[in-house]
Amino acid sequence: MRTRTTIEFLGVWESIYNPSFKVVEFDHFRKEAGMPTFTMSVSNWVDKTGAIGIFSKSGKNGGTYAHKDIAFEFGGAISPIFKLYVLKEYQRLKEVENNIYGLEWNVKRVLSKANYHIHTDAIKKYIIPKSGYTQAKEWLLYADEADLLNLVLFRCTAKQWRDANPQRVLNGENIRDMASINELTIMSNLESLNSILIKNSLSKKERFKILNETAKEQKHTLSKIDYIKTLKKDKETTFIDAQKETSNVDFNKNLKGLLNVPPPKKYK
Repeated sequence: MRTRTTIEFLGVWESIYNPSFKVVEFDHFRKEAGMPTFTMSVSNWVDKTGAIGIFSKSGKNGGTYAHKDIAFEFGGAISPIFKLYVLKEYQRLKEVENNIYGLEWNVKRVLSKANYHIHTDAIKKYIIPKSGYTQAKEWLLYADEADLLNLVLFRCTAKQWRDANPQRVLNGENIRDMASINELTIMSNLESLNSILIKNSLSKKERFKILNETAKEQKHTLSKIDYIKTLKKDKETTFIDAQKETSNVDFNKNLKGLLNVPPPKKYK
């Protein structure tokens, strides 16, 4: 609390977030900070300037408390390792935030979940009444129709995926959480299409054929637009890593092309 940099940091924070901050008193402390005779305590700082960002309490649960902005600054001053970890985490979060593919994946996942309800409503209205299943076994029909779409798109059932990915299951993930952006787009379309086919009383064999052809066509079309969207989302940085790799490939390709440019012709 005695150094000029500390007083200035606290004063700037209070000026931004505290409309009742006493700027005149702060300016007086700022001028004296760093001098051998200057002393400052948390309680004195609060009493004189009306600060709210840092305060001290006495008694059983006493101690010095501060807003997280100020706490991070003090932590960074005390421990360089702490400061580096904060900077690293900030950079990681900004990278994820600026990753348009990650944001698009989230949007597609929400749409897929929304269309799932359209799909289940069609099953409830047009398949269950004709099935003769008891209410306790109706879930089998929902699972069966969901796996029809899983087989069309992922070439495996939900159970087969769970058996092959036990650790992801323990993490609360399912087959669709690992899908690519394009796969989520197609799944959303398949759910809508299958609900229409169910409504029109097509058999499962007929629906599988139509859904399979539709998925193939859409995969082919979407993969030509942006190949990164065809990548499985196996981790949070999937799309970021792919973008970096693409940038490196493009750079190397351009560099190779530049180095292989034939020399200009000589004219007489």
